[in-house]
Parts: sequence; C-alpha cells; structure tokens
Amino acid sequence: MNRRTVARTVSINGLGLFTGAESSAVITPASEGEGIAFEHKSTRIPTHIAHLSISPIDAFKHLPARHTCLAINNALATTTEHLLAALAALGITDATITLADPGEVPIDDGSALSFVREITNAGTTELEGAAKPITITETISVSQGDASITIEPAQSASYTYIYEPGSNSPLERQAATWDGSPDDFITNIAPARTFSFEHEAEQMQSLGLFTAFTPRDLLVLDERGVPIDNQLRFDNEPARHKLLDLIGDLALAGAPLIGKVTATKSGHALNHEMARKLAEISS
Repeated sequence: MNRRTVARTVSINGLGLFTGAESSAVITPASEGEGIAFEHKSTRIPTHIAHLSISPIDAFKHLPARHTCLAINNALATTTEHLLAALAALGITDATITLADPGEVPIDDGSALSFVREITNAGTTELEGAAKPITITETISVSQGDASITIEPAQSASYTYIYEPGSNSPLERQAATWDGSPDDFITNIAPARTFSFEHEAEQMQSLGLFTAFTPRDLLVLDERGVPIDNQLRFDNEPARHKLLDLIGDLALAGAPLIGKVTATKSGHALNHEMARKLAEISS
C-alpha cells in the first residue's frame, strides 16, 4: 500500500458533539512518514493508542468510553473516531489535523460524510514509500462479557459489525460489512450517523450535553425505534455506524490492517483494547 496525503488543505467547521462549542478541523498535507497527527495548542498528538485519554467531559470520566479522545498534557483531540475512519478508508497515511479550541472534531450530522466529501473534493497525493501494514497471521480476539472482536488472517482487509441490541430494545439484530475499498466506505458506511434513543438523549441533555442539537440535527430514535423528525438512511444504519466507529478506533493501531475483522456488540472501550493489541503486534 502506497503512502498518501491530502492534495491540498481541507477545512471542516461546526459544533463539537460533547462540548457544543464552535470548532474546526483543518487537514493539511504531510510528508512521507509523518503519519496522521492532530495538533492542538501547538502540540502534536500522533493518532496512536499510546495517546488514548479518558473523556474530558466530566459526566463521562468514570464511565466506559463514549467517544475516542487523545491527549498530551493539556492538548486534546476529542471525538476523533469518524474523521480517523474516513482517513483510514480513503488510504490517507500522512496528514496533520489542526483543531481549534476546545479540541473537539466537529460532529456535523454524526456521520463521516462531510469528511469524505471535503477530502475527495481536494483529492489525494501519492507519496514515495509504502505503508507497512499490520498483517494478521493467526487469529486474535478480545472480549468483554458477550461483546467480542476477532481478527482472522486474510488476503485483504474487511470489517463486519454485528449489532445485537438488548432484550428491551425495539431494534432487531443487524449487521454491516465494509469490504475495505474507498468506494464502499464512501457509499455505504460514511453516511451512517451516530444515534441515540430518546430517553438517552434526554438524560444527556439533563447533564448539560447535546443542548445545541435537535433530532433534526442528529439521529434520535423513539421507543419504537422510529426516528424523531428524521429518517433512516439505511435499514441497518445503527450497525453501519457502529462499524464506522470500529474502523476509526482500530486506526489507532498506527498502520493499515490486513485481516478479517468481526465485531459483535463492541463499543469504543473494546475497540480500544483491540487497537492496543494490534499496536503490540506491529511494534
């Protein structure tokens, strides 16, 4: 796999999901071997599991990860997963993303559409040298309760997410697969939005979160699993979005992956555990 960067500077502006503050992410070309890194408060934060941080949001500090945050000292890169998924799926191995305060990537509509749109409009540039992938030679797995991630040897990359809701959920079991190609990601994975149920959104707003958003902005499902003031983009949009998160989180291993990934009921915390295991393999 050849190394790639963005052909010109890309800027995405909007609100941060958890801070609710105006933010921006400016993606600039990088030289071969620089890798993907965020920059905040003049500090460079490589996108590697070694820099994983707990959420800066007080309500989440003692809970399992609700988003993917990186930090070095007081420099932050928060809610990075959707952008990292877009960069990984488009084959970009080297770029710098400068974040305005408060250091949160803009959420847009909760999908990766704005990122792939701006990056594909700008184009990409092939760099000299090849990106050394993490090639899985024997099956590895991580699990927590009934959630698991397994990666098997394969000739190329593929990711499958199996969404199994709880017994009281109105949603049915569903699955989504990415075949590893940019076109499949752009068409079938990038548009899938983060989602919450109405009672979850109300609970978050009672904690002072999500107050800048309405169900027209972000996907909120009622007790029947029906979108409020919105429409599903895919019948299995929840599974596709969980797959999007998985792709972004595993990018924290620091290199492209060659293997067949199957995740069941995993969230950010278990994704991070697998990214840590992949990083150990590549070191």
